[in-house]
Amino acid sequence: MAPEITRIETTEFAYPLADVGTDEHGFNLVYDPGETTTRNLYAIRVETDAGPTGEYVGGNSPAFAQINSIAEYLIGKNALKRERHFSEIKRALRKYDRMGMGPIDIALWDLAGKHYDAPIHELLGTYRERLPAYASTYHGDSNGGLDSPEAYADFAADCRDMGYPGFKIHGWGGSDRARDVDQEIETIRAVGERVGSEMDLMCDPACELETFADALSVGRACDEQGFFWYEDPYREGGISQHAHRKLRQSLTTPLLATEHVRGLEPHTDFAASEATDFLRADPEYDAGITGAMKIARVAEGFGLDCEFHAPGPAQRHCIAATRNANYYELALVHPKCDNTPPPVYEGEYTDELENAIDDEGTVPVPEGPGLGVEYDWDYIRDNATGSVHVYE
Repeated sequence: MAPEITRIETTEFAYPLADVGTDEHGFNLVYDPGETTTRNLYAIRVETDAGPTGEYVGGNSPAFAQINSIAEYLIGKNALKRERHFSEIKRALRKYDRMGMGPIDIALWDLAGKHYDAPIHELLGTYRERLPAYASTYHGDSNGGLDSPEAYADFAADCRDMGYPGFKIHGWGGSDRARDVDQEIETIRAVGERVGSEMDLMCDPACELETFADALSVGRACDEQGFFWYEDPYREGGISQHAHRKLRQSLTTPLLATEHVRGLEPHTDFAASEATDFLRADPEYDAGITGAMKIARVAEGFGLDCEFHAPGPAQRHCIAATRNANYYELALVHPKCDNTPPPVYEGEYTDELENAIDDEGTVPVPEGPGLGVEYDWDYIRDNATGSVHVYE
């Protein structure tokens, strides 16, 4: 008998990041000793009449606002008809960015794995069970952490010594364009000269660069150092196919775009327009595991690789079932403060910099049913903000 959805519960909760603040504009997370930043996340439970409960922790306020619009549709439905629900909800949220699809879909995949007593990667089709990981930094600061090109180079060397085969720079943001571009270039050179012969290196300005000339200058520095990819340079937000195609034609470093376009079709158009060399997917952002795997398969059809954004158990299962993916992103990391993922996992699962990888520089894929992780629901409920919604 197929499990029928009887109840959906969402809970907003908060957790602290010690010694973390924001940059001068208040957006990028940076090391800031003595400061504490509070992050809000959501937890979702999808209950059925047949026993299994699908769970997922992640997502943001806009996503969970959209869940208000779609949760009632799911009550009484067969929990295993993920593709049907994907299609109906995609249409229902056609006026929005559809980020509300991600947490729901991931929870339904977790439920399906528990129903079939199998990890999600087995349901998708396992390709591998260990994933090479790269260290992905916080943004630059001025507080004695990642506060200079040399500090980035030192940290890259530390990550190399820990066993990480790759290192990504999230560099500088601020109000002084010339200074920030120069620091970006100097950081690329410092890291490249220190560890470039031993690690795959990536640069992600996170859409900070203001002009084509800036993006070109930073990209040429990546060319000089043989970077593995150059990601989301433009302040237009990473969504212009024309801009990225023009930049791609001027550089030898491969471009990685599409983190900031939502859905299968825009990703496909980026590939067809030759506006990127790698596609980007995120099960939380791109309509769940269902949507992210569609993007990975499109990339495969174009002969491109699909790199999954951010750490988490859903990402691990997706990469495990994707031949054309190179790395797992361990983010955000810093030499003097903790990573950003929430402290909600019981058991051995971790995305902490010093404990996540083995001697080969890889992380494991959880092997339990569904996502294969146990959430600490006592922590989630003890730190709830009061925003709890129940649909039944």
